[in-house]
Amino acid sequence: MYDTIIIGAGMSGLAAGIRLAHFDRRVCILERHYAVGGLNSFYRQRGRLFDVGLHALTNFTPKGTRRGPLAHLLRQLRVAWDEWALVPQRGSAIAFPGVTLEFSNHFEQFAASVARHFPGQEPKLRRLVDTLATYEQLGEQAVCESARRVVASIIDEPLLREMIFCPVLFYGGAREHDIDFGQFSVLFRSIFLEGLGRPTAGVRVILKKLAERFQALGGELRLRAGVQRIAVEDGRVHHVELEDGTELSARNVVSSAGWRETMRMCSAPADPAPVEPGPISFVEAISVLDTQPASLGYDRTMVFFNETDSFEYRQPEDLVDLRSGLICSPSNFLYAEPPGEGMVRISALANFRRWAALDPDRYRLEKLRWYDRLAEVAARHVPDFRSQVIDTDMFTPTTIRRFTGRDQGAVYGAPTKHYDGRTPVENLYICGTDQGMVGIVGTLISGIAIANRYLLRN
Repeated sequence: MYDTIIIGAGMSGLAAGIRLAHFDRRVCILERHYAVGGLNSFYRQRGRLFDVGLHALTNFTPKGTRRGPLAHLLRQLRVAWDEWALVPQRGSAIAFPGVTLEFSNHFEQFAASVARHFPGQEPKLRRLVDTLATYEQLGEQAVCESARRVVASIIDEPLLREMIFCPVLFYGGAREHDIDFGQFSVLFRSIFLEGLGRPTAGVRVILKKLAERFQALGGELRLRAGVQRIAVEDGRVHHVELEDGTELSARNVVSSAGWRETMRMCSAPADPAPVEPGPISFVEAISVLDTQPASLGYDRTMVFFNETDSFEYRQPEDLVDLRSGLICSPSNFLYAEPPGEGMVRISALANFRRWAALDPDRYRLEKLRWYDRLAEVAARHVPDFRSQVIDTDMFTPTTIRRFTGRDQGAVYGAPTKHYDGRTPVENLYICGTDQGMVGIVGTLISGIAIANRYLLRN
């Protein structure tokens, strides 16, 4: 019997496994697919490696910083800062009609940009910063209120509010239009107060280090080992049954598969109030260039754009919503020398049901069509890179559903979060996105927190 079985080898599952294995717990991580990473992984196609999920690691802080989420998780996992080879962003922007706000890993740049474009609003921005909930407050009832309401009570310029919400929601909004103020606080801090960085060689660096650390501590990692059923007896998990019929027992089970997905695996009805699936999913168009973007005059790390008078963060009626999105170049971080080929990634809101309804031939055609349309929109916000493209790929909400198991390809999980990580089953816990933490650093901390709070006390 294991001490703990962890379902899913994403960031949160790997972090929970490492934390437990540090204290000599017998841990097994079960992963349905052939690679670790979950929502933040990578794949090889036509000889090239493509990252999935990671645009940038939020909560970036320089080497030697002893405070903040990144420093905390590195201590908890006993990982040296240099092991991830992190580099900071070059600089990013939020582009709305007539106004572009610049931001970087130095908050004063964003504050100065706000002061320049919105006279009188910069002191109110600082008041907003003073009201942000701390990370330790996440999950308390006091911060589970509408971020829209709280922010509107402080910042009275509607356009500035929308420009602030644009990157926050694109980086972690699980429901349409709004977000809990606790989660808003975490995301605002991670983007504007701490900043963005990236491992030099991409997300695979972090994943490789995490998997190696877990196994070096004696943890067991099983790939292609999907869980078919969580057998519940008398309110406790008795065992888990794999898709090949194998049964495994453990004193505790931690699932990073998502709340709805985990409850559905339980043999006995466990969820007294089933939550709705998350409506938010995305497409991403990836362009590989024969040059670095900076040589074309595109040196920003990310551009969050919105082309209409109002910012509509909701599931679109069409396959893709071209009115807003995110343009990212993995090449535009502060490397000594950009690694690999130039690349541009464009993400936009998408409709899972519309993509899922397409037959295979139509699906392929629509991917080509929407890639072209996304590239056309991007060329209005960054220098036109289309003549330099030598390879492309695109993933859709159905791709996300296939490789993560998340209902409707919901990147940020269900709208309702379960911040304490507990479920109606006594020895079953959840970690990751549906526990309420988002981003790479957030999901890693989620796994650590669940391990510390429930599984290392006995």
